[in-house]
Amino acid sequence: MKKLLIILAAALIPMIAGAQAQITTKKVKISDFTQKITKVVLTGNDFYDLALQDEVKARWRVSPYEFCTWEEFMNDRNSSDYYFLITTSSQFKKESEPGLDMLSLLKGGTGATINSMMEVMYMPVASSEDPSGREYVFLPVFLDIIQAHTLKSMEKDLHGYVGLSGYSTNMERGKNMTIVFSEDDLNEAISTEFMDLNFDSDIVVKDADSADDYILKNTPKTLVSYVVAPTGANPGSYCYKMLINAETYEIYYFSRHKISKKFGVGFLPEDIKRINSYRNR
Repeated sequence: MKKLLIILAAALIPMIAGAQAQITTKKVKISDFTQKITKVVLTGNDFYDLALQDEVKARWRVSPYEFCTWEEFMNDRNSSDYYFLITTSSQFKKESEPGLDMLSLLKGGTGATINSMMEVMYMPVASSEDPSGREYVFLPVFLDIIQAHTLKSMEKDLHGYVGLSGYSTNMERGKNMTIVFSEDDLNEAISTEFMDLNFDSDIVVKDADSADDYILKNTPKTLVSYVVAPTGANPGSYCYKMLINAETYEIYYFSRHKISKKFGVGFLPEDIKRINSYRNR
């Protein structure tokens, strides 16, 4: 009998461990997202807040929502009844001050501070010090990506843990699409000689306004670049690089690199080679 009990206990351990693991997965933790209110936190910047309110009203469709002030967020952040869509300034370890604005979806909870709250996902938006203004063109894109990614994370833990970099495989579907780079989004190492060797007729370089026009017009079969990095980025900061489907607002490429003396801001030669590797499969 004793031997039988030991065998039964050994058989139950994986089942119990599996149940415990399931309880703590991100997928389970955010399973109530569509039923809970998402509070959109306003920043106090009237121009940005107006744009955010307009885009949320036009595009937010996955959960009930309401707008709130920063003070209301501070009062309500401990409640698990709410999720919060919040714009914050992010500071990396080696930075002397915050360098990037992030649009994050957080889950409220007991004893929560901003740093300890569960982050469902984040989108890099703009330089904190000197935003280019392109963030207003891409604001509806950010909202669509946040919603789509959160729903996928509710279906599979893989999406929640891998994050946006997992969408780079979408480039395989971009074989016959035009890629439009804003000239400001290319690293200085992307020389004319490099472009001659690695750019084809479906890769074009435009000024920022012309590139953004493809997004504003929802141009079919077109990917548009977007780069977020701190102004005057110093070694230790991060640069985020994206390619966005102008028609569907899906993300097709997402990567980041740490800025150093060797690697500055923008799409690096290795990014272009990686993008081409997907397109040539």
